[in-house]
Amino acid sequence: MKKFLNSAETLLAESLDGFSAAHADIVQLGEERKYVRRRVLKPGKVALISGGGSGHEPLHAGFVGQGMLDAACPGQVFTAPTPDQMLAAAEAVETGAGVLFIVKNYEGDVMNFDMAREMTGRRIDTVLVDDDVAVEKSTYSVGRRGVAGTLVVQKMLGAAAEQGADLAALTALGQRVVRATRSMGVALTSCTVPAAGRPTFELAPDEMEFGVGIHGEPGRRRGKLAPLDALADEMLGAVLGDLGLARPGEVLLLVNGFGGTPLMELYAMFHAARGRIEAAGGRVARALVGNYVTSLDMAGCSVTVTALDAELAALWDAPVHTAGLRWGT
Repeated sequence: MKKFLNSAETLLAESLDGFSAAHADIVQLGEERKYVRRRVLKPGKVALISGGGSGHEPLHAGFVGQGMLDAACPGQVFTAPTPDQMLAAAEAVETGAGVLFIVKNYEGDVMNFDMAREMTGRRIDTVLVDDDVAVEKSTYSVGRRGVAGTLVVQKMLGAAAEQGADLAALTALGQRVVRATRSMGVALTSCTVPAAGRPTFELAPDEMEFGVGIHGEPGRRRGKLAPLDALADEMLGAVLGDLGLARPGEVLLLVNGFGGTPLMELYAMFHAARGRIEAAGGRVARALVGNYVTSLDMAGCSVTVTALDAELAALWDAPVHTAGLRWGT
């Protein structure tokens, strides 16, 4: 294993210290590194809190700031944060309008966010993200996994919260965005968890894992490498089919890298996926390409489609100023 670290045990703490110092104009680090919070809170706004295991950067801490999250709780690598982290975050950023948890559908995350909600006397609702169409359950989840679509949910809810939407409206909106969003990923290599020191799984030089999860969980199948166009056709077929979009209309297309894939290849995937959508009668009205919901150093990518209407498109376009996503500010 070759990684830039002093030790696997200190990596997360040193990374959080570096992140908060590099982006001190946007965020500040909570006591005992339990959370990363927005440096300047907006009074009277519903507080949006998310989190999960580290190793998926810039998700979640990289999306704390104006127009997205108010706080993020970082767990150890691929390990859910603890309820006391969520309670501390809620205490730090709630300003009187209630709290909304945005939670990826993994057992540890769901259980610990639920425990935190039950332990506090605050007004807290939850939006559960389960956008992965690859499998109905896997190593970490009961039901579909929450993957790159989490970014879309956080961005749109962040915009609505910034505009003054109340807790009930945000919860309903979040559920609507989740219903409109689907994802699927493919891996060419495994990731290597620093504490383990070896790849999570093995792939032969001519193999790929189709439908892989963001922790290296198994997907739909393992098979031989296929040309890019064939991969895009299979991925978009599954995503659009699950959305029930025979004719997609206007969509947001997110091609997300898993951390070890060159941008050249991600843009090639975007070209292929866009062509598949247009062939089905749709139009890519909004686009995002890059490494946003990663899996440490895994080579691979995912494709996310969100069916848009005028309201969702406007929320996507609204200003955002975070370490990982920034426009209109």
